[in-house]
Amino acid sequence: MPQKPRPEAVKVKLLLITGIRRLRANSFRGGKSLRWLATSLLLALLLRPGVALAVPAFAQQTGQPCAACHVGAFGPQLKQYGRDFKLNGYVATDGKAHGLPLALSTQMSFTHTDAAQPGPAAPHFAANDNVAVDQTSFYYAGRIVPWLGAFVQITYDGIADQLHIDNADLRHAHDGDLFDEDMVYGFTVNNSPTVSDLWNSTPDWGFPYNGSALTPTPLAAALIDGGLGQRVLGAGGYMMWNDLVYLEADLYRGVGYDVLNATGIVPVAGTDKTRGLIPYWRLALQQDFGRSYVELGTYGLSASVLPGGVDIGLADRFTDTALDANYQFVFDPKSVVSDMISAHATLIHEDASLDASNALIGAARSHGLGTFRADVSYSIAATVTPTIQYFQTTGTTDTAYWGTPNGSPNSSGFVAEIAYSPWGKPDSPISWANIRFAVQYVDYTRFDGQTHGASANNALYLSVWAAAHF
Repeated sequence: MPQKPRPEAVKVKLLLITGIRRLRANSFRGGKSLRWLATSLLLALLLRPGVALAVPAFAQQTGQPCAACHVGAFGPQLKQYGRDFKLNGYVATDGKAHGLPLALSTQMSFTHTDAAQPGPAAPHFAANDNVAVDQTSFYYAGRIVPWLGAFVQITYDGIADQLHIDNADLRHAHDGDLFDEDMVYGFTVNNSPTVSDLWNSTPDWGFPYNGSALTPTPLAAALIDGGLGQRVLGAGGYMMWNDLVYLEADLYRGVGYDVLNATGIVPVAGTDKTRGLIPYWRLALQQDFGRSYVELGTYGLSASVLPGGVDIGLADRFTDTALDANYQFVFDPKSVVSDMISAHATLIHEDASLDASNALIGAARSHGLGTFRADVSYSIAATVTPTIQYFQTTGTTDTAYWGTPNGSPNSSGFVAEIAYSPWGKPDSPISWANIRFAVQYVDYTRFDGQTHGASANNALYLSVWAAAHF
């Protein structure tokens, strides 16, 4: 017989549902809606005791605090324990009985750009100085059965006023041996290239881990750099041999407009479509030296794209190849709250053959695009984590294709952030909640090919990210 819901669980759900409904009714205009969701979330956290949280359901399932898996005691940046947990299929447990691994998180923010935008930053928002509930996400995060685990995220986008399926990764993993060395191998079904990755140097999980959707952003990006997220479905296999060599190969296929609509990802008229299968590959070498950890790798994909969704018998072909590196230094490997230095870098090169775009809009037949990002952070006692990143994109000048003022896709700049997570440690005085406060500033030295006026797009982003499990 199923257990009756506990009174506090019923209150949690009612508070959160009421908060979301009020937000929808007010279309996110003004601070009243924000205060309502903030109050609802706070009361929900107060009413819901539990363990310290990471992706909260993962923490509940393993009995570990956030700081065991995550740098700075809050995701998504992973330590070795977190990478191993994901590698082994999200099924590790403390052996105790737990309910379904369901979790909730919400992100709230204030955004200021150095110059007001020409019009509203988004429907129902002002041209500047916007307060928003960026998103509220619900997760199934953990074991389904002993041999199958999942990370499935459903997100209510407070900027677009839209509920949709977000990142999803289902895994089945096994232990084995190869050439007399230990091996973990498994299978994944997911909806975004790099969402299955273990490292924070690839696009889906790279820094900055959250940012404003109410600021201008550069137009140019490689296809693998977020262009396919939630618009494809794929499956593949992976292996980690001798805790040294990681290999993964997946095949994706684009999903149709009807499926996108059904999953809440409403396609805009003229949205690009993919054609045929999209192979994705990943190779990485890792080594733990005690206090130091190093990873070096490569990843990439190849895809045919119908620009604007128009099939004229021709397609644009994109081949993305990337290099990446991760470094971590732990001052005290025996302590989950030790100070820690983390660094990540990725270099993406895209070769494009634009036969369809050439025929449709007169774009050049071939393009090159390069993206480089590197960041370093210092986490102090798994509580305060300052991070700085440099980013740069350069590529072929083409006014017809990019639509920038001078036809150049080049952009560059810095992101600086200080994050504060007061809980999520073994000795946290509050063990039933986790929260992350962050101050982030984006500084452009070049924006869409221009240095003059680039600083008008600079943005200050203040965010609060809270989490709970059911």
